[in-house]
Amino acid sequence: MRRTPRDSAESVRKISRRGLILGGAQLGFAGILGLRMRFMQVDQADEFRLLAEENRINIRLIPPSRGQIFDRNGVVIAENAPSYRITMVREDAGNVEDVIARLSTLVELDEDELNRALTEMDRSAPFLPITVADRVSWEDISRVAVNAPALPGVTPEVGLSRFYPHHETFAHVVGYVGPVSERDLARYEDPEPVLRIPRFQIGKVGVEAKYEEQLRGDAGAKRVEVNAVGRVMRELDRREGDAGTDIQLTLDSGLQEYCKARLGQESASCVVMDLEHGDILAIASSPSYDPNKFVRGISVADYSVLRDNNHRPLASKTVQDAYPPGSTFKMICALAALESGIMSADDTAYCPGHLEVGSRRFHCWKRAGHGWVNLEESIRESCDVYYYELALKVGIERIAEMARRLGLGEAPDVPMSAVTAGLVPDKEWKLRERGASWLIGDSVNASIGQGFVLSSPLQQAIMTARIATGRNIGPRLVKRIDGVDTPSRGGESMGMNENHLRQVRKAMHAVSNNRRGTGYRSRIVSEGYEMAGKSGTSQVRNQVVRNEDVPWEQRDHALFVNFAPYNNPRIAVSVVVEHGGGGSAAAAPINRDVTLQALYGGTPPLEAYPSADRSRIKAQQERFAREREERLSNASSRA
Repeated sequence: MRRTPRDSAESVRKISRRGLILGGAQLGFAGILGLRMRFMQVDQADEFRLLAEENRINIRLIPPSRGQIFDRNGVVIAENAPSYRITMVREDAGNVEDVIARLSTLVELDEDELNRALTEMDRSAPFLPITVADRVSWEDISRVAVNAPALPGVTPEVGLSRFYPHHETFAHVVGYVGPVSERDLARYEDPEPVLRIPRFQIGKVGVEAKYEEQLRGDAGAKRVEVNAVGRVMRELDRREGDAGTDIQLTLDSGLQEYCKARLGQESASCVVMDLEHGDILAIASSPSYDPNKFVRGISVADYSVLRDNNHRPLASKTVQDAYPPGSTFKMICALAALESGIMSADDTAYCPGHLEVGSRRFHCWKRAGHGWVNLEESIRESCDVYYYELALKVGIERIAEMARRLGLGEAPDVPMSAVTAGLVPDKEWKLRERGASWLIGDSVNASIGQGFVLSSPLQQAIMTARIATGRNIGPRLVKRIDGVDTPSRGGESMGMNENHLRQVRKAMHAVSNNRRGTGYRSRIVSEGYEMAGKSGTSQVRNQVVRNEDVPWEQRDHALFVNFAPYNNPRIAVSVVVEHGGGGSAAAAPINRDVTLQALYGGTPPLEAYPSADRSRIKAQQERFAREREERLSNASSRA
């Protein structure tokens, strides 16, 4: 059927209208696309340029140099030593097993460390360097460098690692560093990125841990160009970080070494405090350990040896352990009685060798008794019955108050790990902690430093320092931080009656200088250097059995404290020998020798010792000199 001209014209109009609509839509879409392209290429050009640059350039952290630790005289205690290591890149090595076999003919490879490296290679990208041998010698590095063509993918590198040149001497004070663990990271809400650097080291215990943030420093950064798969192509620039803060301790390295040598193989501890600023001149625990073994992660075998030793070399006995103070607590009881006005120094008590309290008999260490004794005689000869009766008159509350004034019962403020507060018991404490009422027998036991009373060797030194000076002396272990002195801990007056303190000091002088004193055999005979001390023996069992007849672990602890010189006190010293027996026999000789070493600033003359001791002391000094030379030689070779 033929279409009319009118129908044809109508069809053309419809097609033209649709074409215009479609063409308009296409032009509109093209316009929008053009505007979007202009927005992205012009208005957002800087943003996309930055994103592209970030895909090409990476920012990588540079570990900061850790601050060093020095003794009071500037001797390095903890430093950063060059550490040589050998790394391998898996993709460059090709056949890893063959390369390692060739490398093992040049360098002795630790099997455990090698297995760890191979495991790390399997988990890491093939272009990342993995350490296969750490802390190797310069000779090993040289051999690897010379044979580099035969060792594809192997690179000798040098870095910095913590090193403790004195090895065991400062281990319990300074502590050690080690690789960051998941447990370490968990302690921070938002860990710093530097802590995630592989094998980055942080302080684990001791001063290294307590001053971690100051010692750590601030990380640097470098910009490196990488390709699409993250391989480093070149380094563009670098900004070195800020080294950590240097810290100077109050310790004297020479005196610390002597204390360590004098304690020998005993399970023992020693603290020496300066009485002007409260500086800790020496704080030694024996036996000790080499902190260098912990820096890269100690082996299971080495750790087992330390853990299973019954002398507990890992324990910081000076601050971590608390012992019954024994008869050294008698000065506290005496001062509590004098300050309360309940008794005077001239008041006497009769000691028949025991005291009946209720249905129980409390014995004096001298079974025959001391007879009539006053305060000076009771301290000089360490009469127990005198203090049994004194405690019944004074009461535990006054005794506990005096103990706290003299530094017991609170943790000393020192940057060491696991610092104990000890224990000063009273009626409220027993009711709260034991759910029982305080008994008269508890006061009797406490009067001679037994029962519930506990104190650390550092607390014993603080107690002695406060008695010697009448000031509220506190311990200071850090002398300077970044060259700036820390505040003195010399303390203000405790407000105690000076005459009462003088009477106790006089009694302590008699302990060491009167023929009837318990510490007379370990006296100092040099004029002007005499010491005033007090022995203590703390029981670890209830049975009355001689120490020689029981195993070592059941023997009494031996204690001795002193200050010196008597007429012009400069230092206070405390010594504890675990399971050493009597304080006057085991701890007093060590205490006297350490005191002389501190007062003379080195080896004292033989004339400072009683004539009966001089041949033994001379042999001891010669042996220590030989051992010191051997230590220096060994330290040099180990370094």
